[in-house]
Amino acid sequence: MSGEESRLPGGLRAFRHRDFRLFWTAQLVSLIGTWMQSVAQSWLVLQLTNSPFRLGLVGTLQFTPMLLLSFVAGALADRLPKRRLIIASQIVLFLQSLGLAALIEFGHVQYWHVALLALVYGIANTIDMPTRQAFLVEMVGKSDLMNAIALNSGMFNAARIVGPALAGVLIARWGMAPAFFFNALSFLPVIAVLTAIHAQGLPRAQSGRRLQAEIGEGLGYAARTPRILLTLAMVVVVSAFLFNYNIFVPLLARDVLHQDASGFGLLMTMLGIGALTGAVALALTGRGRPPVAALAVPALLQGVATALLAAVGSVRLAAALLVIMGFCGILFMAGSNSTLQLTVPDELRGRVMSLYTFVFAGVTPFGSLLVGSIAEAFGIRTSLVVSSAAGVLAVLGLLLWWNGRDRGPSLTAPREVEGPA
Repeated sequence: MSGEESRLPGGLRAFRHRDFRLFWTAQLVSLIGTWMQSVAQSWLVLQLTNSPFRLGLVGTLQFTPMLLLSFVAGALADRLPKRRLIIASQIVLFLQSLGLAALIEFGHVQYWHVALLALVYGIANTIDMPTRQAFLVEMVGKSDLMNAIALNSGMFNAARIVGPALAGVLIARWGMAPAFFFNALSFLPVIAVLTAIHAQGLPRAQSGRRLQAEIGEGLGYAARTPRILLTLAMVVVVSAFLFNYNIFVPLLARDVLHQDASGFGLLMTMLGIGALTGAVALALTGRGRPPVAALAVPALLQGVATALLAAVGSVRLAAALLVIMGFCGILFMAGSNSTLQLTVPDELRGRVMSLYTFVFAGVTPFGSLLVGSIAEAFGIRTSLVVSSAAGVLAVLGLLLWWNGRDRGPSLTAPREVEGPA
């Protein structure tokens, strides 16, 4: 470690690791492109169809692979070299974005193109997410894992600020295609960095068991470990009812606040500002595995803010609430991620993180259809109220289960692996 690296502030300590610094920087560029495409895709679907339901259906297709393939992806992440898996997924994502950009640029894009390529994106992302999360600990080690997760959250949400704002400007001035072209190019730095870093993410020695048996082992561990079970259940609730930003924000911007693409981009940027603030707070203060309250409180506040958003009539109030929602959302997701990674043993990390991918993104299709269907039938305000009520009541129910469960020792539950104090 160089003298310069050793003098890094505590909130940046994961940057002492060369591989993490390189990967983090490349990912920042890539995620700016991802957020640009996310905003452009939502606006494109509304332009093509003028249908909240079809917008929700695209979200369903994009996240359905998480529901069907997450467990297989997690087992592959434990069996195969993680670095190569991530490179392969990045190449597919590059081709997906480039194909959609070309269709738009040459005037051939139709709704079914967007839907089909959203499905392709979802398949590649299903492989990428658990593999990348399991790869993180191999770049920084367990002692700096919580800080690395916080810094990754900061990077994700810095991109969430820049990407939507930039997409809104590009769409307003030059149309949809530049946002998709930028996203395609943004995958190239990640691919280049992955070929240069030292960490390989090599699999551990294999037991010779079938893939199905290894998937079952990961599921069994999660089911017998109450802390993991509670965390995953909370992620199910929040993802299904409270995290459908790509559905309700464009509808709120267009139908309630009467904004154009740049106004929609601005509202999405407010989410990023709140989330980036939360990520900075985590980087400065987060150490070790967070308590249950660190997950429950932001989840409940997220639900309350969602209900209040249904009543707003001005862009300023909506922006303020979206900042709060972004802040609470990142506290919840980073806390959930670190809880799982600091509880699970190394040999099961890929499979348990695939469960995280499954419940985080795999249940989103149902939430997307719920938000889109209710919005089409009764309006976006009603949809927000229903989602908020369902989310808050479900989180409260999980807390009642947690506080009322038998606290005695279990003969079957595995020992939880504590993170650093």
